[in-house]
Amino acid sequence: MHMRKIPVTIVTGFLGSGKTTLLRHILQHADGLRVAVIVNEFGELGIDGEILRGCGIGCDENGDETQGQLYELANGCLCCTVQEAFFPVMEQLIERRGEVDHVLIETSGLALPKPLVQAFNWPSIRNAFTVDAVVTVVDGPAAASGQFAEDPQAVDAQRRADPNLDHESPLHELFEDQLSAADLVILNKTDLLDEAGQEALVAGLRAELPPQVKIVRAQHGQLDLPALLGLESASEESIHLRRDHHGNADDPGHHHDEFDSVVVAGAAASRETVIEALQQLVDAHTIYRVKGFAALPGAPMRLVVQGVGRRFDSYFDRRWNAQESASQPLASRFVLIGEDLEAATLQAAFEAALAGAQPAFAK
Repeated sequence: MHMRKIPVTIVTGFLGSGKTTLLRHILQHADGLRVAVIVNEFGELGIDGEILRGCGIGCDENGDETQGQLYELANGCLCCTVQEAFFPVMEQLIERRGEVDHVLIETSGLALPKPLVQAFNWPSIRNAFTVDAVVTVVDGPAAASGQFAEDPQAVDAQRRADPNLDHESPLHELFEDQLSAADLVILNKTDLLDEAGQEALVAGLRAELPPQVKIVRAQHGQLDLPALLGLESASEESIHLRRDHHGNADDPGHHHDEFDSVVVAGAAASRETVIEALQQLVDAHTIYRVKGFAALPGAPMRLVVQGVGRRFDSYFDRRWNAQESASQPLASRFVLIGEDLEAATLQAAFEAALAGAQPAFAK
């Protein structure tokens, strides 16, 4: 019996743009839509998966993962592990296709979306799935600061002037590749930009995008679901026409050696102390993204901490469960993503910063 193809929404975007927040919003407002979620995490800790579980989505009341509801791929960027991890997950979903209305895939902030979209043309899954849309989430304040808007001619001039530079910033290229694959661009965190700043940024993004790609503005990823799902782009059929810097996933030149991911842990005295310690690491090292959980003295709930540059957000998401609480004292652990990161050096620096950092209200 012929069955409809299951629509897949791929959510991509640079580190800290708000992808997980967007997924949280979609799942909390699914209104009966049966959604399977694939979360790809760069690093040793499944931070994004844990944040989604903290919403009570894909979990039973005891906090155990419900089989088939949440898939987490933890071995690097999705485009690089597609043959090892992507196919088995999609095959499991094919077996349960009668129970799934929509699939959400959150890529790593370091992932290239084009190879993933191309994978939906492969024989074993092309008859079961279609890419409803590639949604690229843009961190408005970061983009407005010029972090991802370098003048290509100026960059090329810098490359020629500096013998140590033989290509554009890999971050800039990655940002452009994520835009080039987009069917919808979400300009996120607009509450942190004035109207003039938003308009200038939209104009800059529009110059990078085909006319048919819509740009929508959002705060905390909060958009009506009809604007996000049911776009019927069938992106896999036209993705080969999209320009990109990096080529196909099986290109020998395709790698992410520019990025490192390390984990640091320590005892946090307070919210202010741990954030100040992490900010000190960011100031002293090339760290683009910080994600993790803090265990605070006397606090029964765990503190989610996420940072982009020196801008940090934190909130309590759920109580520590019995298994976690069995570890005494509870550990505060964070994934640091950046360049030229050395685990032992960062661990020592984090411990020293925790020992010396003072809360903002301390005298």
